[in-house]
Amino acid sequence: MRYFIELQYNGSNYHGWQQQINAITIQEKLNTALSILLKTTINVMGAGRTDAGVHAEQLFAHFDVENEIDIKILIYKLNAILPPDIVILTIFKVKNEAHARFSAISRSYEYRIWLGKNPFLRTVTWQQNFSPSILKMNEASSLLLNYKDFKCFSKSKTDVNNYNCSITEAVWKQEGNLLTFHITADRFLRNMVRAIVGTLLEIGLEKISINDFKKIIENKNRSEAGVSVPAQGLFLTKIVYPKEIID
Repeated sequence: MRYFIELQYNGSNYHGWQQQINAITIQEKLNTALSILLKTTINVMGAGRTDAGVHAEQLFAHFDVENEIDIKILIYKLNAILPPDIVILTIFKVKNEAHARFSAISRSYEYRIWLGKNPFLRTVTWQQNFSPSILKMNEASSLLLNYKDFKCFSKSKTDVNNYNCSITEAVWKQEGNLLTFHITADRFLRNMVRAIVGTLLEIGLEKISINDFKKIIENKNRSEAGVSVPAQGLFLTKIVYPKEIID
């Protein structure tokens, strides 16, 4: 039997999602907790990999067990033994072919910048004193929907078959001191969102032009794009699945 588990976490104290040797990760903590409670070895498969320091307001993973579980009790016990910066929201039964990674229709991320200093948001925003042009950054952001190949924003030496992504939303919004970049696509490449943000900020700060931005995408060269912004401002916020996966 296959179950989906919905969780959220603050990634500040973790070396990303994926289990690694000699590193504390979200996947490792979840595998350990589930294996203890279900009294069998559990290896969860996540919807994607968040890098070290990146957060998730919504992430799904799936795991398999032989017998039905009491969902309400399992959620309660998981939240009791997991660290306080990892929270289980829901668990639900799905069809056996449903896959947390490959069944996803879309994923959404946000990158959050605090304009100034705020000691309470230090680990969940990138704090800067600049004032970029949101108008120019949104003009450039809208161009992302016209392209498919985003090799220029992908981490080097990434093991993927292609660099194609279908971006359906890319927009900057500001509320007070909080500047947020929202982006949704069917898939994302490694380091892609942080590289896009770094490049868009160069437009907002008038270091490069809109035409430069187009050339960066079309030349498909990572070295031409902007730097990757720090991890602590990045949040995985939403993953969408077809309703048919529910058992």
